Amino acid sequence: MIDVQNLTKQYAGRIAVNDISFRVEPGEIVGFLGPNGAGKSTTMRILSGYMPATSGSARVAGFDVFQQSLDVRRSVGYMPEMAPLYTEMRVKEYLRFRAELKGLSGYAMRKRVGEVMELTGVNEMRRRLIGNLSKGYRQRVALADALVHQPKLLILDEPTNGLDPVQIRHVRDLLRNLKSKHTVLLSTHILHEVEQTCDRVIMINNGRIRANDTPQHLAAQMRSTTLLHIEVDGKGDLMTDLSALPGVRKVADEEQLVTPWRRFTLRVEPGNDVRDAVLELAMKQNWRIREMHRQLPTLEDVFVEFAMNAGAPSDSPTHVL
Repeated sequence: MIDVQNLTKQYAGRIAVNDISFRVEPGEIVGFLGPNGAGKSTTMRILSGYMPATSGSARVAGFDVFQQSLDVRRSVGYMPEMAPLYTEMRVKEYLRFRAELKGLSGYAMRKRVGEVMELTGVNEMRRRLIGNLSKGYRQRVALADALVHQPKLLILDEPTNGLDPVQIRHVRDLLRNLKSKHTVLLSTHILHEVEQTCDRVIMINNGRIRANDTPQHLAAQMRSTTLLHIEVDGKGDLMTDLSALPGVRKVADEEQLVTPWRRFTLRVEPGNDVRDAVLELAMKQNWRIREMHRQLPTLEDVFVEFAMNAGAPSDSPTHVL
């Protein structure tokens, strides 16, 4: 559905997108992530035909973005982060106007507008002026606009921005239901939603792709350490004994619990699982353990690590294509 090869976008004095290549297959929901200014929105605008690239190639639904721009626009539903809605129009009026601009007419247009209003939860607001809607409802109207011509590809830039938790869940369920008919490329900072919604994540930083993998693989492979939390009752220098275990990088003594229980957090080297070693040590030292659980890294951990190491070189992204 999307085939990007060596795409570059250069502005005066800086490179926003630097020689990136990736593919998105039909039916995938792909999260496009990165810190602010990483090049996400620029790439999305290029793919939707809103902006030319400096060099490279991009194809959407088989059409060349630069040579067949009109065909690409017919195939794409684009929702920018700050959707330019006509605030003096009513919701239904606006969506009918947009549908006509996209080639729909007559009964088919009216039917489709009704469908997308129902899908996005704005049907009850159809007679309200857009200027009187909350930010969350404006986002829904923008999403309905992107869907109205039944595009093969949806490009959504921060689609849940301004929505409350109930509305975010509604959009997440909607995206899952759209998967059978649409391919989705979305940018968002709500990483919990990405983990639950996206089949794959592409992370971009300083205009370059740094990772291309499933959320689960990224979280498991790219974080430098994992954590093990334990609550233990025992005599002796517990911290020293735990620190001596192979694979343990650091031990932190957490808050004191009701005597005699103590809580420790073990920072563990990647690729190591020290739970069996902790149990063996407890048996040897005659400790009691009432809780032990491993905290696996999340996609948010990976994202923060990327953001904090924005200048770090990396030319070997993780790929699962």
